[in-house]
Amino acid sequence: MSMDDPALTTTSYAILGLLSVRPWSTYELARQMDRSLGRFWPRAQSKLYEEPKKLVRHGLAVATKEAVGRRPRTVYTITAEGRRALADWLPRPSAGPVLESEQLLKVFFAGSGTSADILATLHAARAWAEERNQGNAAVARAHLAGLAPFQERAAQTALVGRFLTDYYRLVATWAEWAEAVVRQWPDDSADATPDPSEIAETLRRASWSD
Repeated sequence: MSMDDPALTTTSYAILGLLSVRPWSTYELARQMDRSLGRFWPRAQSKLYEEPKKLVRHGLAVATKEAVGRRPRTVYTITAEGRRALADWLPRPSAGPVLESEQLLKVFFAGSGTSADILATLHAARAWAEERNQGNAAVARAHLAGLAPFQERAAQTALVGRFLTDYYRLVATWAEWAEAVVRQWPDDSADATPDPSEIAETLRRASWSD
């Protein structure tokens, strides 16, 4: 490994975690990242194609050239050192969630638009949550039926699935509540006035950790 080689990142360990499940080709890794981890660790495709090579340079994975028909492909397999590195990473302190939402950003600056604008954004937020939750429910049903891919990892997947289910439900519930509030606003969002009882309810909810 070169001294100039970049250090491992959380995405490096995410790829290493996938390799601990089974060997993958570069294309398969990118698809699996999008299908499973992409719901809570989204990353650009270009980044995903570079990470396996970094793992190889660190001695945490090996690359094998294969042919599928006439098309060559590279398959990555975790090494014993890679499994030790993954196990060492798991108990380290972790950063908390980072929330990124264009919809919330538009709600925050809604005073520069109309109530119809914000209602459209809120409707889209609820539709997004419902669509994502359908996929989450399909995974849960597959696990209950014993038909999910990597069924042997159901215990770990169920923990993440519950978080995602509650998160999607939160977004949908919040969007529905916000829509009801905004429907009482004038057409010009800048003229909207706050409801003290709603602010008091927010304060009550914010006191859950006191």
